[in-house]
Amino acid sequence: MIAGVLAAVLALPLLAPVQPPAEAKTGKIAESGEAWAGPLHTEGRYIVDAGGNRFKLKAGNWHGASGTWNGSGDITDPANHHAGENSSGIPLGLDRASMREIVDSFRELGLNSIRLPFSTDMIDDPATVPDAAVAANPELRGKTRLQVYDAAVAALTDSGFAVILNNHTNTTRWCCGVDGNERWNSSQSDQKWEEGWLFMASRYRDNPRVVGADLYNEVRRDVFDDPNWGLGDNHDWFAASQRAADRILDEANPNLLIIIEGINWTGIPLDGLPHGRPTLEPVRTLSHTLVTSGKLVYSAHFYGYTGPNHTGATGLGETHDPRYRDMDRDQLYDVLRRQAFFVTEEGQHFTAPLWISEFGVGGCDEQDPKERAWFGNFVDFLIANDTDFAYWPLVGWHENRQGNGWGLVHWDAAGNRMFVDDGDDWRAEAWHRLVNAEASPPKPADTWRMLDVDHGDLVQSARLRAEPDWDPGAGKAACPDGQRLIGLSHTGSRGLCTDSGGGGWDAGYEVVRDERHVTDDWAPGFTKFQCPPDSFVAGYATRGADLSSTVCGKVANRLGTTGSAVWFDRSDARPPEARGGDFATGHYKGQCANGEYIAGVAFSARAGSPAKEPDALLCRTWSSERE
Repeated sequence: MIAGVLAAVLALPLLAPVQPPAEAKTGKIAESGEAWAGPLHTEGRYIVDAGGNRFKLKAGNWHGASGTWNGSGDITDPANHHAGENSSGIPLGLDRASMREIVDSFRELGLNSIRLPFSTDMIDDPATVPDAAVAANPELRGKTRLQVYDAAVAALTDSGFAVILNNHTNTTRWCCGVDGNERWNSSQSDQKWEEGWLFMASRYRDNPRVVGADLYNEVRRDVFDDPNWGLGDNHDWFAASQRAADRILDEANPNLLIIIEGINWTGIPLDGLPHGRPTLEPVRTLSHTLVTSGKLVYSAHFYGYTGPNHTGATGLGETHDPRYRDMDRDQLYDVLRRQAFFVTEEGQHFTAPLWISEFGVGGCDEQDPKERAWFGNFVDFLIANDTDFAYWPLVGWHENRQGNGWGLVHWDAAGNRMFVDDGDDWRAEAWHRLVNAEASPPKPADTWRMLDVDHGDLVQSARLRAEPDWDPGAGKAACPDGQRLIGLSHTGSRGLCTDSGGGGWDAGYEVVRDERHVTDDWAPGFTKFQCPPDSFVAGYATRGADLSSTVCGKVANRLGTTGSAVWFDRSDARPPEARGGDFATGHYKGQCANGEYIAGVAFSARAGSPAKEPDALLCRTWSSERE
C-alpha cells in the first residue's frame, strides 16, 4: 500500500554523426560586452575563466534531449506538448524555430551559459528523429538524437555561450517520478552511467566552451529505497559522484567543472513518516575533494511549490508541510541558507561555488500571489548573495497564447514567438534585475579540502595515483597536488588539506612506516612517523582507525625546522585562526597553524595500548629560517 501511494505521489511531475567543433570562437557574451576564455575553474566561492576573471553563470535550461516522443508523428499537436514533455528527445523548439533564432533569443535574455540536459540512452540510440521534430531546421533531418545534440552544442558555443552538459535522466522520458530515473543507477549499472559520462566528456574535450559536467539531476527515492550521502553502499550518491568526477577528470576531460547536486528527496512523503529534501545539507560534514583542484561546483534546485519537506506533488501526504511559497521572506532565507547557500562560506572544507541550476515559476498566466511573491523573494536572494543561476526552462510552446508558460521564450505552431519582454509577462522586471545585477570580482582564496577513507581509498594526488599501491591492504588518502596535509583526526581517519601559506611537493616522495627520520623525541613514549628534511606529510594510510603509514612529499626549497608538537588525543587542538571547518565531526582533531606544515605524526604503540590512532602532530613553520 505504501509503495503504491508513493508511486502515485512521485509519478506526478515536479516541474509542470555531426562532430563537435574542434575549436570554439572566443567573443562577447550576451549583452555584457565581456570576452571570456575557457576552461573555467574555481577560486573559493567563485567561478573564473582562463584569464582569472569572474565568470558568473547566468544560465538557463534548454531542455528536451531527455524528453520523449509520444508517437503521434505530429509534434505541432498541443497534446504532445504536455508540460514540455514531447521533444522527440532533442532540445525543445526545433520544430517551430530555427536553431539560430533560438540561440539568438538566449542572447536577448542576457545569458552567457546554457545547461543542456540529455538522457544516457541518447548516446546509443541509432534511430533518426522524426522530420516533424526538426521541421524548422531541415538540415537536421535524418540525424540521430546525439547528432542533433551535437548541433545544439556547436550552435551555442560558436555563438559564445558556455555549455554545461547535464545528465538529466537514464531513459528518455520526462522527469521526475517513479520512472527508473530516480538515481544514476536506477535502471542501469554504475558502470554504464560512468562510461556514458566518459563518452560525453571526451566527445567535447576539444571545445573549450563546453565547460561543465552536471553529473545527475535530482537524485531521489524510488519505491523502496533512499539515496544516501556516505554510507558506502550502491545507493551512496556521495561516493558515486566522487568516483565519476575523478574518472571524468582523470580519463576524459580535465578541463570540465564538475557540478554535483545534493539529494533531492528521501523518505515516503506521507504525514507521520520521516521524509524530506536534504539538498546540500550533508556537505557540512562530508564534502568532495576532487583529483583536480578548482573544479568542484555544488548545485541545488528550488521551486515555490516544493519545500524542505514537500515534493511538490498534490493530493496525497505532506498536508502539514509548508512549501517554500508558504514562507515569509525571513523564513525562506533561513531555509535557503541551511539547505544550500552555506557552501559559499569561505575557508571551509566544503567551500565551493553554488549554482542554482534550476528555479522557475509560471509565466504571464500565473495568478497565485504566493508563487509571484516567492519568485520575487528568491530573485532578491540570488542577487544579494551574488549566486550563479540557471532558469528552468528557457524554451516553451503556446497555441493562441495558451500553453507551457514556464518558458521565457516560446513559439506557436506557425513560428510566432512570445518573449518575456513582450509587455505582459510579470516576471520581466525581476528577470532583468537578476541578469543585470553586478557580479563581484573573484578574491584570492586559500583552499581547504577534506580527506576520508571511510569506505575506500581517496588518493587525490595525480602523481600518487599513477604510482603502485604504496601501502597494500590499507585505506589510503592523499591531498591533491599543490596541497599538503594540515590536520588529522584522532579516530575516524579524516584529514584536512590546504594550500594556505605554501603548496605541494615537487621533488619526489617517500612512504614512511618507521622512525628512521626521527631526530629528537618530540613525543616521548610514542611511536613517530616523521618526514625527512624539507618534506611534509601529504597523505596517510590506515587500517581501521590505526595509522599504517604516511606519505612525505619533498620540496626543492628548504622548509622551516622550528615548531612544536600539537596533542589531540583527549580534545581538539586547533589554532585560534584555524580554517577548514569541522572536517571530522564527532572526532578529536589536531591541526597545524596556517603557515605551518605537518612534519610528523605520533601515535600510541606501547605495551597495554594496542591502538595506533594519531595522537600528536609535529607542526613546523613553512618558510625556512635557513635561507
